[in-house]
Amino acid sequence: MSAEAADREAATSSRPCTPPQTSWFEFLLEEQLLEQHLRKPSPDPPPVQLIVQFLEQASKPSVNEQNQVQPPPDNKRNRILKLLALKVAAHLKWDLDVLEKSLSVPVLNMLLNELLCISKVPPGTKHVDVDLSSIPPTTAMAILLYNRWAIRTIVKSSFPVKQVKPGPPQLNVMNQMQQEKELTENILKVLKEQAADSILVLEGALKLNKDLYVHTIRTLDLLAMEPGMVNGETESSTAGLKISAEEIQCQVCYDLGAIYFQQGATNAALHENAKEKFFKTRELIARIGSSSLHCTIDEERLAGYCQACGVLTSSEDDASLQATPYNQIDNCLKTGNYQDLVKIFLEDNLALSLPVQFRQSVQRELFQNALQGNDALEEVCFKICVCNTVRDILQGEIIDVQFCLLFLKPNKEKIDFLLEACSRSINLENASESLKRKMASFLKNLCLGLEDLQLVFMISSHDLFIKLLKDDERKLLIDEMRKRSPRINLCTKPVTSFYDIPASASVNIGQLEHQLILSVDPWRIRQILIELHGMTSERQFWTVSNKWEVPNVYGNVILGIKDNLTRDLVYILMAKGLHCSAIKDFVHAKQLFAACLELVTEFSPKLRQVMLNEMLLLDIYTHEAGPGANGERPPSDLISRVRGYLEMRVPDIPLRQVIAEECVAFLLNWRENEYLTMQVPLPLVQTNPYVKLGQLLAATCKELPGPKESRRTAKDLWEVVVQICSVSNQHKRGNDGRVSLIKHRESTLGIMYRSELLSFIKKLREPLVLTTILSLFVKLHNVREDIVNDITAEYISIWPSSIPNLQSVDFEAVAVTVKELVNYALTINPNNHFWLIIQADIYFATNQYSAALHYYLQAGAICSDFFNKMVPPDVFTDQVIKRMIKCCSLLNCHTQVAILCQFLREVDYKTAFKALQEQNSHDAMDSYYEYIWDVTILEYLTYLHHKRGETDKRQIAIKAIGQTELNASNPEEVLQLAAQRRKKKFLQAMAKLYF
Repeated sequence: MSAEAADREAATSSRPCTPPQTSWFEFLLEEQLLEQHLRKPSPDPPPVQLIVQFLEQASKPSVNEQNQVQPPPDNKRNRILKLLALKVAAHLKWDLDVLEKSLSVPVLNMLLNELLCISKVPPGTKHVDVDLSSIPPTTAMAILLYNRWAIRTIVKSSFPVKQVKPGPPQLNVMNQMQQEKELTENILKVLKEQAADSILVLEGALKLNKDLYVHTIRTLDLLAMEPGMVNGETESSTAGLKISAEEIQCQVCYDLGAIYFQQGATNAALHENAKEKFFKTRELIARIGSSSLHCTIDEERLAGYCQACGVLTSSEDDASLQATPYNQIDNCLKTGNYQDLVKIFLEDNLALSLPVQFRQSVQRELFQNALQGNDALEEVCFKICVCNTVRDILQGEIIDVQFCLLFLKPNKEKIDFLLEACSRSINLENASESLKRKMASFLKNLCLGLEDLQLVFMISSHDLFIKLLKDDERKLLIDEMRKRSPRINLCTKPVTSFYDIPASASVNIGQLEHQLILSVDPWRIRQILIELHGMTSERQFWTVSNKWEVPNVYGNVILGIKDNLTRDLVYILMAKGLHCSAIKDFVHAKQLFAACLELVTEFSPKLRQVMLNEMLLLDIYTHEAGPGANGERPPSDLISRVRGYLEMRVPDIPLRQVIAEECVAFLLNWRENEYLTMQVPLPLVQTNPYVKLGQLLAATCKELPGPKESRRTAKDLWEVVVQICSVSNQHKRGNDGRVSLIKHRESTLGIMYRSELLSFIKKLREPLVLTTILSLFVKLHNVREDIVNDITAEYISIWPSSIPNLQSVDFEAVAVTVKELVNYALTINPNNHFWLIIQADIYFATNQYSAALHYYLQAGAICSDFFNKMVPPDVFTDQVIKRMIKCCSLLNCHTQVAILCQFLREVDYKTAFKALQEQNSHDAMDSYYEYIWDVTILEYLTYLHHKRGETDKRQIAIKAIGQTELNASNPEEVLQLAAQRRKKKFLQAMAKLYF
C-alpha cells in the first residue's frame, strides 16, 4: 500500500460513520418512502433539499438525436417528481418563511407555478381577473400564496444583502451562479411589473370572509388520481388543511403593509395604508393568538413597523403609539425636553425595554450635536452617558471609554447624579445577588479610582453603598483610602488589545494582592499583575491564595512557562475559571477561560488544546444547568465538539478524566445511542473505560425492549460491572500461624474502580439509562446465596442468573451501591414508581417496615392520582401486596393485614382470619371495617365478635355487611365498583398514616 493510500485510509477510518443519505430517485421507486422519510425527527436530506432535487431533476433539458437541447419532456417521471416536490412543500404547510429562507427565487417560483398548475389555474390567466369567491378554496389559496410570495420577494429584494466572499475561481461554479443571478433578476423584473395586480388580488382577498384550504399530501394524491376534474368542488379541493379567514387576513394584511411601507419611500401617502394594515395585523394577532399554526408573523418586526409608521405619519391621535418609549424619546429630542429624556433612560435601566444599540445611538446623536457648538448639551451628554454606563455595568459589560473621559475630572455634582442613577437602576428588594455584586464592585472600583477623599466619603456614606457592602468591607475600603498614596485613576479601564494594557502607578503590594484575590475580571487581573511585577520580581504571585487550585496534569505544564508574568497570569486565570465553574458562575468562568485561551494561543499549542477542552466542559455544564434542565436538546455544534473530544488523538496533551466522564454522560443523557453503539471508533472503546461503559449502556438501552430483551449486550455489560464489583483476595499468615483472608475493596480487576463507576452514574439523568443500571445492580444484589428478600426492578430478566465465582464479588459494596443509586435516581425523578418500589424493597429487606410501606404507598399514589384511579397491576403486584401485608403484620397492624389480603388476586382468607384473631392490634381496628368488601371476611368478623361478646364491634361488622352494594346478587360491575371505592378510601387512609 502506498503512503498516500495509507493516509487516505487513516483519514477515513478516523471519521465517524454516518448512515447513507437517501437518494432522490429512491422516492420514485417506493410510493410510501417520502412520507416515512418526512416523519423522521431529522430527515437526511432535509425537506427543502428534496424540493430542490426533485425540481432540478424534473426541469433538466433533454437532448434529441440531432444533439439539440430540448425543453424538459412532459412525461410521467417528471410529473411525479413535481408532485413529490409539492408534497414536501405541503408537509411544510406551505410556510413561506421556511421556503423563502432555504429556496432560491427561481426554485420557489417554479414550485408555486406548479402549485397553480395542479390547482387548475389556467395558464396565462390574470389573477386579478379571477373571482376568488367563485373558485374552489384550494385554488383560491394557491393564487393567494403566489401573490403573497410575489410582493414578499419584491420587499426582500429592496433590502441590502451582504456579498458573499468568493472562493477560488471555478469556471463551472461561476457560470452557474451567473445564470442563477440573471434568472433571479428576470423573475424580479416580471414580479415588479405585476406588483400592482398582486396588490389588488390581496386587497380582494381581505373582502373574502370565508375559510380556505391549502393542499396536503392527501389532497395532492387525490388530484393526481383525478386528472380530468377542472375546478369542481371535488373532495380534493375541500379536504385540505383548513386555514381560517382571520389567519388569512392577518398574513395578507402584514404582507400588504410591508409592500406599502416599501413603496412609501417614493410615495409618502402610502405610509398611511401601511399603518392601517399593520395595526389591523396587530388586532388580528391579539384575536387569534400568536401561537397560530398557519399565521407566522414576526411580532418584533411588526412592532418596529408600527413604530416607524407612527413616526412617519405624525399621528397625534394614536395614544398607544405616543405612550411608547421610542416615541417619547423622539418627542423629547425634537422639543429639547432633555430632563424627561434622562428620566426615560433611568426608568429603562429597570425596565430594560430599550435595546442597548438604540440607547447608544441617542447618546452619539447628543454628543454630535454638542460638538457642533451646543454647549447646553454637555450636562445632558454626561447624564445620558452615566445612564448607559450603569446599564452596561448591570449587564456585565465593560465601561465605555466616553464615560472614563467625562469622569477624568469628577466633582460633587457628577458624583451626586451618578449615585442617583445607581440607586434608581437597581431594586434591592428584588435584585439578584449577581446584580448586587456587579453594582458593589463598580462602586468599590470607583472609590479606588478617586483621589479626592471627600468624594470617596460621599460615595461610602451613601445609602446604596451601605446596603450593598458589609461593614467589614466598608471599613477596610475606607481605611485603605485614608492610608494610600496618590495613584492613577483605576476606573479609566482601556479597551485596547489584551496585551497592550499599561501598568498602573506604584501602590501597596498587600492592597493589590487583596484586589487580585477578589477580582474575576481578566483585564483587571492582568493590570494588577503588571503592577505587582513592576514592584518586585522576587514573588511568585500564583501562590498568593491557597484556594487557587489547578489540576496536577495542568500545573506541571503551566509552571514550566519561563516568563514569570505569563506564568502567573495563566495559572490565576485558569484557577479562577475552574473555581467559577465549580460554583456555577458560568459567565465569569467563560470570560476567564476565553482570556486564558487568547493568551496561550500565541506560544503554547498544548495549553491551547487544554483550554479548548476546559471550555467544552464549561459549555456542557452551562447547557445542563440552563436549557438542558428544561429538556431543551443541546445544539448540534456542542454534540459535534463532544464527539471530537472523545476522538481526539493529539499526543502529549494533558487530559482530565472528568472531561471524558462528562462527555460520555452527556451523550447518554441526550440519547446519542446511535453514535455510541455504531460510530464511535474501536480504538477509543479499547482505551477509554468510560467510552466502553457508555457504549455498553447505550447498546443495552437501544435494544430495550426487544424480542430477546437485549441479552447479548446485557451480558457484556453485566460482566464488566461484575468485574468492577469484584475484590482481589489475598491470604496472609498471622503471628499465631493461622491464615487469614484479606479483601481489597477497591480492586483493579475491572476497567475502573467502583467509586469511579458510582461517580460516573451520578452524572446520568436519562431515565432509561438509570433504570438499566439500577436493574443490573439489583440483579447482582439478588444473586448472593444468603439473600432472603429479593429486590424487584424493571428488565431484571435480561441479566444472567448466576455468577461463576460468587466469592469474588463484594456483595456488601453492591448493597451500598444499590442504596446510593436509588437515592440518586429519586433526586432526578421522585415520581418514578418503579424506582420507588426498589427503594421500598430495600427498606423491606433491611427490616425497616414503616419506611417500606411509605414508599410502596407513594409508588401507588403517584400512578393513580392519589388512589382516585386504579393502581396499575404492574405496580401493586401480588408480591408487593404480600410485602405490605408482612410489614403491617410485623408492625402489629392486624386489621390492615386483613384488608390488604383482599387486594390479592385470590383472597388469602387464612392470613386474614389469623390476623383478625389477634387482639393486640396497633391500628384503628373496627374503624377500618367500612373498607372491607369481602363478605366472607365480614361474616367471620361478625362470628368472632359474637363469640367474644363484643356487641358494639359486632354491630359495626353487621352494618358493614348489610350495605346493599355488597349483596352477592348484584351485577359484577356493581360489586367491582364497591370494591374499588373501598380500596381508594383505605389506601388514602394508609397514605395519611405513613406519609
